Formats: sequence, structure tokens, C-alpha cells
Amino acid sequence: MLSLCAIPTLCFLLGAQKAAYQPRVDLDQGRFLKVLADADARLNKNDDDALAWAAKSQALNALMRLDEAEDAMLQALKLQPNLPEALMARGMVKASKALQQRNLGSLFMVSQAMNDLRSAVKNDPNYALAWMTLGLGYQQLPGPLGGSTKKALECADQLKRIQPARGDLLQAQILSMDGKWNEAEPIFKRALDAAPGDPGIVTGYLDELGEKNAGKALGETVQKQKLAVEAMRLLPRIRTRARGVEAVSLALLNAGQDEDSWKVALNALLDVDAPSIIRLQLGKVAARTGLHTKEGLAFLEQAAKEPMEGGTGGYATLHWRRGQILKKLGRLDEARNAAKKALSYDYNHRGAKELLNELG
Repeated sequence: MLSLCAIPTLCFLLGAQKAAYQPRVDLDQGRFLKVLADADARLNKNDDDALAWAAKSQALNALMRLDEAEDAMLQALKLQPNLPEALMARGMVKASKALQQRNLGSLFMVSQAMNDLRSAVKNDPNYALAWMTLGLGYQQLPGPLGGSTKKALECADQLKRIQPARGDLLQAQILSMDGKWNEAEPIFKRALDAAPGDPGIVTGYLDELGEKNAGKALGETVQKQKLAVEAMRLLPRIRTRARGVEAVSLALLNAGQDEDSWKVALNALLDVDAPSIIRLQLGKVAARTGLHTKEGLAFLEQAAKEPMEGGTGGYATLHWRRGQILKKLGRLDEARNAAKKALSYDYNHRGAKELLNELG
């Protein structure tokens, strides 16, 4: 017979087992390959796991495998129609397909995606990633489609309750996008100080520092100087985090520090948590600058044979960059084939289309 004193211990153990699977943290940090592997492992044991289906959908979406992401999302919603992660997954699939299609019908899908995000935070007000995505959506959409800086800032306030540093990041991004760089900059600094090793915050800050609105406030020369200085200042904090290193390398590239951009990525390659991101970045540097083209091409060809981490543009972008480098090397037939390969992954990839037109 089970003694009464054992009941609390048993309840604790059962509760711990139930709560053990929490894919939000990995999704928030961009560890999509890990999320996909974990979800598949759970679904192999129990294919009625709605949370695993929803997490799998979000990971597949980030990996640009949109049809598979849609199938997984539908499974999750079939099992739990109001699951916040499933609603988030549906919104992400609709938004990704809208970006891929780029036609009038995509506007309707964007509106539906925003509805799903609103439903996700309504069902779980502590869903940090949904608040972040919803806030950026409100800021980036035009007014007739529901865009609103006021609503975007309200999302940042909600996010601050859950993750103060990420809430500051969102607020600063919104202000920067709204042309208020001088107001945004100290809030970026506050977020960086609160979470110095968070690659998402480093990336958000450096991305906005490199944008036109920051350039208007600072002047182009000062902007480039500041971009290079800030990139190198932040590098030690995120030296082993691929997304952070990618952001630093890109900032240096945008600042005109081409060789430093290459060296930062190359030196980090062996130590980062997601080497595929850095190999793609090295290919990008080679494609844009014409430096180290043979080495850059080799890194891209190696990455094409391995799983590509999500949130990078995927294999379509990889093969487009291959095509750009092959064109610089005068290997035009191979460049055409690379552009066509990119379009086989994303039939509307703008860069690949332009490259193919240039090649004739």
C-alpha cells in the first residue's frame, strides 16, 4: 500500500517528468536542429504528443522545410486546438509562406498569422517568443494590415514582465525601426548589460546599428566606425555562439572591414555551437567581397553536405552564395546550376533569380 507520506514525493516526480520537455528555451535560442531531434525522439514513443508536433513544426519552419512544417502543425492542432505552441507554429508557417509567395494573396496570410500570434499570447500570456514575434509584426506591417507602433511597444512591455532583457531588446528595435535611434541606443545598452552573453540581443543591436535609421542619426562615417568598434567589443561575450559570431562578422563586413569579417568567422569556426552558420557566413563574405573565394566555396560545399541550422536562409541561400562565387571564378555553367539549385529550394529566391538573369 502507498503510504500518505510518499504521495508528495510521487507527485513531485510525476510533475517533474511531465514538465521535463520544454522546447521553448531551445527555440528561443535558435537551436532548431536540437528541437527537431528531441521532438522526433518523443514522437517515436508517442505520436499523440501535441507539444512535440508543434515544436517540430516551428523547427522545420526555421529550416525552411515549409510543407513538412505545415503537416506537423496540423497534427498539433488536431490534438490540441488551443495549444499556444501550435498556434504559434501555424502563424509562423503562414508568415513564411507569405514571404515566399510575395503576391497579393500573401497579405491575407500575414493577417491570419497575426491572428494566430494574438491567440497564442492570449492563451499563454507568458509566451515570450510569441510576444517578441507579435511585436515585430506590429512594427513592420503597414497600418492598413494592422501595423501599429503603439501596439508593438505594448508587446515589449508584456515581454519585459517575462524576460526583461529581451523586452528591452524589442522596445529598442521598435524605436530604431521607427526612426528614433537616439532613444533606442541606451535601451539596447541596458539589454546588453543585463544579458551580456545572449546572442539574440547582440544580433538585434548590431543589426539595427547597421540600418539606415541609425545611419541617418549618426552619419554614415560615424556609423561604420561605431559598428566596427561595437562588434569587436561584443565578440568576447559570444565567441562560442554561432549566431553572435555571425552578427559580429556581418557588422564588420557592413563597416567595410572585410578582412576582419573573414578572420572573426574563421577563428571561431572550431569552437562555435553551430558550425554550419559560420560556414555560410564565410561563404557570404567571399561572395560579397571577392576575398578568399576558393576557401569560401569550399566551406559552402562542405555545409551543403551537412545539416544546416535554421534561421540562416537555408540551402537556397547557400547555393545562391555558391553561384555568386562560381561566377567570380569564371565558372559560369556551374554558377547557373547553383542558381537553379537555389531556386529548387525556394522558387522565389530573389538573389538566385537575379543571378540567373545575369548569367543569361
